Amino acid sequence: MSIPVVDFSAFSLSEKDVTDERMRDLSEELKAAFTEVGFVFLENTGIAQGEVDRVMHISEKFFLQPDELKQAFSRKSFAHSPNHGWVSLEAERLNPRRPGDLKESFNTTSLRPDIAWPSGDLADFREIQTSFFTRCKELSLRVLVVLAHSLGLDPEVFLSTHRLMGTGENATTLRSLYYPPVNRHSVKEQQVRCGEHSDYGTITLLFQNSEGLQVRGRSGEYICAPVVPGAVLINIADLMQRWTSDRFISVRHRVLLPPAGDSRTRQSLAFFVHPDDEALIACCDGSNKYPPVTAAAYLLERFSDTYGPN
Repeated sequence: MSIPVVDFSAFSLSEKDVTDERMRDLSEELKAAFTEVGFVFLENTGIAQGEVDRVMHISEKFFLQPDELKQAFSRKSFAHSPNHGWVSLEAERLNPRRPGDLKESFNTTSLRPDIAWPSGDLADFREIQTSFFTRCKELSLRVLVVLAHSLGLDPEVFLSTHRLMGTGENATTLRSLYYPPVNRHSVKEQQVRCGEHSDYGTITLLFQNSEGLQVRGRSGEYICAPVVPGAVLINIADLMQRWTSDRFISVRHRVLLPPAGDSRTRQSLAFFVHPDDEALIACCDGSNKYPPVTAAAYLLERFSDTYGPN
């Protein structure tokens, strides 16, 4: 198994529209990728590598601060957006059967003007994170249009349920992820950088600066996802699999420990796309293969597994 690479230039962020012929081509390519593999690399999306580097640079400056300075921006510190903010090392277990993951993150979930942000040497943090959030939002909506076309659906089926990204009524999140050097002497049994999991929402956009991500194939074996310079790695998440009655597949993935003696850090940016909280996700083919569920209710159930009961 390998992850397909698709040229998205015909519907990139710099293009106002896409021709019918190219839309058919893109629909067929993404449909094949998401029914067979669950992941695809998109090239020429309109998001430049310089934009990605800028977010990673300011994020690294935040993560390298002492924990007591980051604590003021902890997740669950923001009343109107409980998933917004910093998640400390080992605070989450994406595979609940393993110890806490050896990574930390900063979640940008809300663009509300009253949200507190790092300042001082990190004065650009808010502008850089929120600008990139908006760029990823625009790209994700274009991908959703193509997915709707690939299934013979009106694009509004997906677009109308993703209108509130960046507000307190939608859980879409830009996660800046930081994997510090691994101290082999303190690693717990079965502990990894990011436990085996599938994502929760509709699709995920991932930008990574080094290898480390592994994707589970249909055979059950994991393959290493390469780094394709300038490309964004996109995968199907659980609610989209339910929505499409398993036509699109949400597959498990992980980040294991680096090889012994490898003290490098790892960074990635993940844009987790979710439907609006009150959107009712029911099988779009009318099959009732899965019972209808609201996006918010499904997410709360998954968060309980990841962070423990609230």
